[in-house]
Amino acid sequence: MSDQRSRAELFRSLHVPGNPVVLVNAWDAASARIVAAAGARAVATTSAGVAWSLGAPDGDALGRELATELVGRVVAAVPLPVTADIESGFGTTPEEVAGTVRAVLAAGAVGVNLEDVAPAGTAGLRDVADQSARLAAARAAADEAGVPLYVNARVDTFLRGAGGLPETLDRAAEYLRAGADGIFVPGVVDPDTVTALVVGIPAPVNVLAGPGAPTVPELAGLGVGRVSLGSSVAAAAYAVVRRAATQTYGAGGYDALDGGLDYGTLNELMRDTGR
Repeated sequence: MSDQRSRAELFRSLHVPGNPVVLVNAWDAASARIVAAAGARAVATTSAGVAWSLGAPDGDALGRELATELVGRVVAAVPLPVTADIESGFGTTPEEVAGTVRAVLAAGAVGVNLEDVAPAGTAGLRDVADQSARLAAARAAADEAGVPLYVNARVDTFLRGAGGLPETLDRAAEYLRAGADGIFVPGVVDPDTVTALVVGIPAPVNVLAGPGAPTVPELAGLGVGRVSLGSSVAAAAYAVVRRAATQTYGAGGYDALDGGLDYGTLNELMRDTGR
């Protein structure tokens, strides 16, 4: 537990506005080790990538047991703090969210993402009071375990078209009062809007980056405290699979496989105990 606590404290300290922690999201042990070997200071999972790799769609369809088992494999693979994307908590009630957090902590993670999207089959976002209760339950579960878990509250206003800047700032304020440590606003890369979020939110702001977004140094200059790539890395990897399959079953060529990691390099990386 003391080692987990020290990793949790380290991860928390990495969230510095203007010098953001950068997370190239992983979805299995191999991708986690590749990211770690590239110089990462921490590893984050992507819920979509994890779900896809295990045969399920994103959106709380995978189930807590499989999701947290995967988190444990990633934790065991790298000597770095690991934060887990737990979608909307794999539970219908705050108590069930707390159970998920306890399972994630047991797997060795030191952070979670918890989103406020409405349950599957319904539109929009969760009621603010409901989501605040879920965040408070996550915070309480971590406090009971004695781990300073970093709770990154995801606000899907922009991503879901469910509100603009005022709604986002209002939700962020409520989520921080409920026990969140940082605020994640996917779907926003416009510098003016990012700046408004940084100014209006008294906590580290997480931006979801990718092609077309400002560079990491540019986001740092805006005061962002965390930059993540989300599911885009897994999606790019699976795009290689599709290109290779399409080409091989079509014209019969293999050019899509150019640039792949060397077998020996990847195999040796996986021999490393990682811890």
